[in-house]
Amino acid sequence: MTPAELSRTVLRSVRGAVEDRELSVPVPARIVVRPPKRPGSGDYASNVALQLAKPAGRPAREVAEILRKRLAGSPGIDRVEIAGPGFLNFTLGDGALVDLVRQILTQGASYGTCHRVPYGAPSSDASYGAPSCDASYGAHPCAGSPSGAGDRGARDVVVAEALARIDAAVGDGVRPPARQRPHEAYVPHGPHGPHEPDESGKPHQSGKPHESGKPHESHELAALVARLGRDEARWVLLRPAAHDPVRIPERPVQREGNPRFLVQYAYARVRALVRNADDLGFASRPGEVLGDDPGAAPASRSDRLVAPASRSDQLAVLRDRIRELHGLLATYPSVLEVAARLRAPDRVVRHLEATAEAFFRWHDVCPPLPVGEQKPLAVHRARLALAEAAGTVLANGLRLLGISAPEHL
Repeated sequence: MTPAELSRTVLRSVRGAVEDRELSVPVPARIVVRPPKRPGSGDYASNVALQLAKPAGRPAREVAEILRKRLAGSPGIDRVEIAGPGFLNFTLGDGALVDLVRQILTQGASYGTCHRVPYGAPSSDASYGAPSCDASYGAHPCAGSPSGAGDRGARDVVVAEALARIDAAVGDGVRPPARQRPHEAYVPHGPHGPHEPDESGKPHQSGKPHESGKPHESHELAALVARLGRDEARWVLLRPAAHDPVRIPERPVQREGNPRFLVQYAYARVRALVRNADDLGFASRPGEVLGDDPGAAPASRSDRLVAPASRSDQLAVLRDRIRELHGLLATYPSVLEVAARLRAPDRVVRHLEATAEAFFRWHDVCPPLPVGEQKPLAVHRARLALAEAAGTVLANGLRLLGISAPEHL
């Protein structure tokens, strides 16, 4: 069950409660669900009961209990619990992750483009720690960088390019109409899309060409690309929220402390896993990623310092890592919608960073490849499928940002 499907299921429960006169409230247009902030609180949470409490004239927990009874036993939902003042926490069934992985692998490059929400409807903000963007519709301002580089023109170009791709992905029904983004830079579309590489591998622009016939390019952007490289230049311009300044590094750093490198490295690692699995004679197949293989144990440096005391503790760690990655993959489509609606491509950047970090945290405790002399098992095929799903999301997001997804690093 995806967040969109869960949202519709909760909405049906509200509508049913209203039709049966258990609640007397206007039925909302859409229910927002999002991964909970605290581990151990289920897979998703919603504050719908708190929102309905005032118009219903009843305590939020009482409204939550009405909805909980209706939702209990719904297909795809294993457990519904009430937390705090009236939050609904949902734990999905065992097949939810398998269904999501199968969906991502089936849709491939189109995953994230098939969710359609009317413009103006609320959407889940699944940024996982990314700062909220309070800016109104419009191009990112540039407050200048510590290095003294004047990069407003370059930032506007790169942001407009990314937004054009995101708009094309989510559709006209999600992005705001042009009259509500009057200050946004216009990037004309050519046959290869806005600034997409052409057959020669160079960025294509459909603006006014030079006399030589070559397209005109922002001098600021060209200088930044020459200094940092195409991918790093775009990443540092897209990463800050609209109200934050651009901080340009002295030089690109090819290590995991660089978020752009981490995201690309995560994708390259997925491709390496697929190649290695092929060498071992097996391919991915969605399935259960927890198993009894000896490799499924905390293996990262931090985990070795404080190892869980028992197998049950280890399984709890594994489930938390799986749930975290599952949530990020599932909410990628809604992040695109938020980015389009708020004119904030930094939301996509931060989501990719969180996905890459979650992938490595999961990868370290659930190795997709057999260890030592172990033969490939069904659990390895399932983990490889989950890794491929993560790689698909990373590649799709990088493509929308105009940044490469390298097979090797």
